Amino acid sequence: MTQPFVDYDKPLNGVASISLNRPEALNAINMAMRDDLWTYIQAARLDPDVRVLIFRGDGPRAFSAGADISEFGSAPSLHESREARRQRDLWALLEDLPIPTIAALHGFCFGAGIELPLYCDLRIATENTQIGLPEVTLGYIPSAGGTQMMPRIAPPGAARGLILSGDPIDARQAQRWGIIHRVVAVEELDETVFAVAERLAAADPAVTAALKRSIRRGLDLPKSAAIRQDTQTARRLANRMSDR
Repeated sequence: MTQPFVDYDKPLNGVASISLNRPEALNAINMAMRDDLWTYIQAARLDPDVRVLIFRGDGPRAFSAGADISEFGSAPSLHESREARRQRDLWALLEDLPIPTIAALHGFCFGAGIELPLYCDLRIATENTQIGLPEVTLGYIPSAGGTQMMPRIAPPGAARGLILSGDPIDARQAQRWGIIHRVVAVEELDETVFAVAERLAAADPAVTAALKRSIRRGLDLPKSAAIRQDTQTARRLANRMSDR
């Protein structure tokens, strides 16, 4: 029996956890792991008992060092590769989740190993975390969302520097740029993440889903249209409360 590349469990009431499980390869994301991620994110999305989803990386050295470069160019054809990504669009699935997501980061978070967390709502990191988008040094671009998500989270100028240089930054710099929400000691990561997850899980899931939807849609709307959208959402939630 093969070792799974992703572990899925429910460590707390209302909280699910997905752990990348290739520590010997610094949790490099290969195609099998990508399929497992899609499967377990779907499982969390469809489980009414799950109100928060945490992403973690096994082993002491890395959340994830990025995509498994040994698989680059190994798809049977470009068409089949694109079709597989269309049918299982991991990043769109993660971005559209109605429940809050938390990335618990430590060690190396490079390439896809930071692109995945950029789709999460919160990123909590240890002091030894390093973040980078090194694709330019390999002759690629950060095609899993790095070129689009990073400038929406970090200051655009800082994001350009990260993407164009491929140079890594530490957790404190990432926090100053808004990429990381909180930096903690290595031994405090799990306790901190679980405490935040418990607090988020206590919220009304309908309200949480509405908040996430409003933020996501509002970023692509003119401000006046986004405010009108929020007014309509608030009215629907108020009517829902009065009907109870």
